[in-house]
Amino acid sequence: MDHRRGKSMDVVDSWSRVMGLLRECAPADHAELPGPATEEMLAAAEERMGVALHPDLRAWLLLNNLDLPEKDRDDDVQCCGFDGFPDEGSFYLGVTAMERLYANRSVSGGIDPPDRPEHPFWRNEWIPFLSDQDGWMGKFVDVRDGRVGRWFVGEITVTGEHASLADYFDSVARTLTKVAEGTHPTCSAVEGRLRWT
Repeated sequence: MDHRRGKSMDVVDSWSRVMGLLRECAPADHAELPGPATEEMLAAAEERMGVALHPDLRAWLLLNNLDLPEKDRDDDVQCCGFDGFPDEGSFYLGVTAMERLYANRSVSGGIDPPDRPEHPFWRNEWIPFLSDQDGWMGKFVDVRDGRVGRWFVGEITVTGEHASLADYFDSVARTLTKVAEGTHPTCSAVEGRLRWT
């Protein structure tokens, strides 16, 4: 069995758990999420970005492309997404938002700064999949090994925060389980939507 295919299947399973929990505790939020990206959309984005998506990221986007509908996008902000999911203040990026933020973050030479290849602020092999509105902080998938890291502008970037996208989605599922049980300290489900305090 192809090892990369096996990893992608884990992502499918982990995201399916997240979607099942969201449907259970926040059905109104779940109902607004759009359908999948297409292979053609992903191939075009890869060509424009000049980097191949990691198989895990590709498998996830083929399940849900979380771009806002065009009528709901705000050109005055760096990133647009579905408010309040997965947490307050940040949201998952669809293909269009991902590509836009990647273009803003990527650098000629591939590493920023170029004299710190072991501890850079950014590498062009990192594809953002979660961000705040301004693109100042978020999470990315490293196309080289599928690990998930996080950045915050002006701070050292953390690589390998999660072993994989599946591992990260498992953490989101744990959060949603607490919300569903009514035991999460800052989030509850109100009228079918996630509400953060």
